[in-house]
Amino acid sequence: MVVAVATGKIGACCDPMDASVLSYRAPWPVYGISWCNRPHTFRLGVSSFIEEYSNKIQVISLPDRSHEFVRVAEADHQYPVTKLAWIPPKNVNVELMATTGDFLRIWDYRDTHVLGSAGGASLTLKATLANIRKMSTKRDYSAPLTSFDWNSEDPAMIVTCSIDTTCTVWDINTQQAKTQLIAHDKEVYDVAFARGTDIFASVGADGSVRMFDLRSLDHSTIMYETPPHATSQVGAAENPALLRLSWNKQDPNYMATFQVDDNQVILLDVRVPAVPVTHLQGHRANVNAIQWSPSSTDMLCSAGDDSQALVWQVDASAQTKNQPITVPAMVYDAEAEVSSLHWNGAMSDWVGFASGNTVNAVKI
Repeated sequence: MVVAVATGKIGACCDPMDASVLSYRAPWPVYGISWCNRPHTFRLGVSSFIEEYSNKIQVISLPDRSHEFVRVAEADHQYPVTKLAWIPPKNVNVELMATTGDFLRIWDYRDTHVLGSAGGASLTLKATLANIRKMSTKRDYSAPLTSFDWNSEDPAMIVTCSIDTTCTVWDINTQQAKTQLIAHDKEVYDVAFARGTDIFASVGADGSVRMFDLRSLDHSTIMYETPPHATSQVGAAENPALLRLSWNKQDPNYMATFQVDDNQVILLDVRVPAVPVTHLQGHRANVNAIQWSPSSTDMLCSAGDDSQALVWQVDASAQTKNQPITVPAMVYDAEAEVSSLHWNGAMSDWVGFASGNTVNAVKI
């Protein structure tokens, strides 16, 4: 495995600024990316995106305060990973990682690293949980999973979403589904918990953001719907799909999303459904990923097909509705389209990006 330290291009709008950029070249296109939440670690989980059955997940790290990422563990994964994430920092005694794809998988990471060595870690499959839906006319159906989210207050709880229109809440201690509900009229593409244990929201192919309360699942709240676009059929129109969702964990009044084939980010206030607070308009091509800062109420990062990651300073409470923000606080230029990103929860001045075969860790 060839590893290298690379210098990316990052700058503030108006005044260029220097920043550290560490790069890791994987042997395959990278999609899934997640920082380990354990304090005092600098470790990433990454996954391949190969359009076939055999895929890989890896753990990369900077051992012994090195300035070069190395692979410390690797495991086989069936089909590409749709999302990868480490367990929240609530429980620092275990290092679990979850992935979704054909199933929800829970992985156990063990670091047996010896001083001076680059290896000595293991990544072992702990549990495989199938999204079984009871069908009335045919056998039980296990639908592929599109995304998931850990509950930050109760790390034993994970919510997944699926192309079969459902969301499922899992207890990973018992390895059983706690509840499953039909969440959307079409495929569900992303799901996220709010701060706390009970509230989550989802987005999907029907173009809506829907909010759920585990204490009362009899109904949901439609927070937002994309305006319908006319199709080729005369008089027909449909709502463009919403692809990703990020909830502001520092100020849970706000969430962000974006729609398919669009270059802007939509900011929503849960107290004022239906009408966006504002739009972030800075990308020159389709947006692929968004995430709020884990430590700030007003910073958000977005990345897209324009090979850029933009860091936004957003005081959502001060925005006038429908007045877009067009100037990001910071711009990072990658060498290829940026497919996904993850903000480091333990060291919030670092953001990781997946771009082609490269993982870039950028200090902002």
